[in-house]
Amino acid sequence: MTRALRLPLYAALMLSLALPLGANAQEQGGGREQAQGQQEARRPRPEARDAQALPAESVTRHTLQLPGRTLSFTATAGHLTLADQQGAPQAEIGFVAYTRDDADPATRPVTFAVNGGPGASSAYLHLLAIGPWQLPLGGPGISPSASSTLVPNAETWLDFTDLVFIDPPGTGYSRVVGGDQARERFYSVQGDIDGLAAATMRWLKEKNRLTSPKFFVGESYGGFRGPLLAQKLQSDQGIGFSGLVLVSPVFDFDWLDQGSGAPWTNAALLPSLAAEKLSREGPVSRDKLQEAETYASGEYLVDLMRGLQDKQAVERVSRRVADLSGLNPELTRRLAGRIDMRTVQRELRRDSSQVVSAYDTNVAIADPNPTSQSSRFEDPVLDGMTAPLTSAIIQHLTQTLNYKAEGRYNLLNGSINGAWRWGGGRNGPESLEELRQALSLDGNLRVLVAHGFTDLVTPYYASQLLLNQLPELGPQKRVALAVYEGGHMFYSRQASRQAFKADVQRLFEEALRARAAD
Repeated sequence: MTRALRLPLYAALMLSLALPLGANAQEQGGGREQAQGQQEARRPRPEARDAQALPAESVTRHTLQLPGRTLSFTATAGHLTLADQQGAPQAEIGFVAYTRDDADPATRPVTFAVNGGPGASSAYLHLLAIGPWQLPLGGPGISPSASSTLVPNAETWLDFTDLVFIDPPGTGYSRVVGGDQARERFYSVQGDIDGLAAATMRWLKEKNRLTSPKFFVGESYGGFRGPLLAQKLQSDQGIGFSGLVLVSPVFDFDWLDQGSGAPWTNAALLPSLAAEKLSREGPVSRDKLQEAETYASGEYLVDLMRGLQDKQAVERVSRRVADLSGLNPELTRRLAGRIDMRTVQRELRRDSSQVVSAYDTNVAIADPNPTSQSSRFEDPVLDGMTAPLTSAIIQHLTQTLNYKAEGRYNLLNGSINGAWRWGGGRNGPESLEELRQALSLDGNLRVLVAHGFTDLVTPYYASQLLLNQLPELGPQKRVALAVYEGGHMFYSRQASRQAFKADVQRLFEEALRARAAD
């Protein structure tokens, strides 16, 4: 299979639409088999599902009592229409903005929030992490039948920044209205960034916020978007971000598409497997994982590159991987110490007939096919939260924000992921170069890369190894990697959400001080 054909599979696999075990990718550009049980719900095109006009902008005012403070703010739910050069509408981009009533808009920071997929709405960051209301999960996992009632979010970022949640075309209530050609543009790496840049600039101009300090937070594929969007806004729109918060990102898809013979993916994954083992014994930290990290990027890589014909190297890695990960030594020996995400999901708790989430290996469900050699199953985290989160965001928009849109709300639209155009050529998409250029051009830019220890989808050590390739780019360290207890959506754990907010607030303070001193 050529690289161009394999890229859509890896993007779908490694971001926010993981296939169940046993699913096969379609060998055609931009396509893949949809997850069983989700296929029918995710297939309709935006144009087909929603012929009604989106409602007019709704503005409501709110007061929240939170520990130690009261927040008074305005919520605006609406959409931005993007047009082509002839003025013909191409897309309607839904957004929800929260702005503090007691702050000067000229100096108040504003943060634009985007999720991943591609094909995910911003509801994850909105209602699970940083918005003024939160869907309480009560732990890393959630049941599909759990309550969808929201509560005030003590960890909201509204304490220090206004918030704008953006849904790209085909997600949430956003939609493409310009036909097939417009949809092909928006459902591509570059067209997606063009649309987000236009929507960001449009909101800033319409709301008279061009002088505000501007920040970005993106999760998963949204984290991949961050550096691309920063460079696009700098070069085309005359807008500069003061800070980027990249949550569980992928920086380089080639690192995830090395093929079965290359060692990089195994090396990036191993510290997360070690973290899962440590998490059964107590709190996890980078200090406790130093041995696993050093081995992963050192002796492990060297022995993997010796190949399968070096029996001594195979024996060494098989034994050491079993020791670090807690996996069955017979399994690691059979796989020559080369453990992939799918194997971990099925084998980690096979003795108890459970399968674990790729998004957080601490979350498990009963294996629906425990006697089968291969098993198809919904992801305990991603699929478990789909129903309550969808109900929560629709109820919130309709009742709390008085935004009564007709048609379907797409929390996670698999048809977008399947149609995504990743670009041509032999190289996969990456945004590390754009991050390097943005940091070089703007000496005040601050970046926080945030991961969860037990995430197999976007392992934290992959980001560490890639960030190590950045030069210093000035006397101050302006890029930080923070790793928290939990997985891909580590913020579902209260302690991690609290620590994450504190780290982000420090980034804002540093960026604003640098901006003021410039």
